[in-house]
Amino acid sequence: MDFLIWLSFLGAALLLTIMPGADNLFVLAQSISNGKNAGIATAFGLCTGLIVHILATILGVSALLYQSSLAFSIIKYAGAAYLLYLAYKAFTAKSSPLEVQKTQQVSYDALYKKGIIMNILNPKVSLFFLAFLPQFVTASGGSAAFQMLVYGITFLVQALFVFTVISLFAGKVGTVLRKRPAISQKVNLIEGSLFTLIGLRIALSEK
Repeated sequence: MDFLIWLSFLGAALLLTIMPGADNLFVLAQSISNGKNAGIATAFGLCTGLIVHILATILGVSALLYQSSLAFSIIKYAGAAYLLYLAYKAFTAKSSPLEVQKTQQVSYDALYKKGIIMNILNPKVSLFFLAFLPQFVTASGGSAAFQMLVYGITFLVQALFVFTVISLFAGKVGTVLRKRPAISQKVNLIEGSLFTLIGLRIALSEK
């Protein structure tokens, strides 16, 4: 595998991951609401979900998903419905997550699982890998499946790094909000709005 091609892939992957999208907005929301560790737990969940999409691309499942409008729509709307459900829970919560965090232990396991579900139920991720990974596969680089696996792992690692940075930054924002009760009481509104935005983006997405 050509190192320069891999390096160009890494650069492109970093730029794409930094751009506002469903995953980093999800990490942002969890980090502000529940702290940096919650964001990191969510990030690990999202990246675990990426493993499914990477393997699906290598095994050809993503190509089948692309060809089936019904399968694409089912997964897409299931993901959107899940996020809108999370938005509903945020909007109807009686107390701010910042206030709850003071008295209750945040369930990182639950956040990890949320990350997995949210990522797997976003069919755009599979289609993204289907379109993105093969562009960097070369005839001289050996097995196409092996090259895509390397690129997939590279994408996963850099995504985890970017999400962790977002978690650390957003966690500090949450700490500041926690010291301002008037603002912290509106965190549910912010969190619910972010979940709604992500859900609608997925629901309105096209192949």
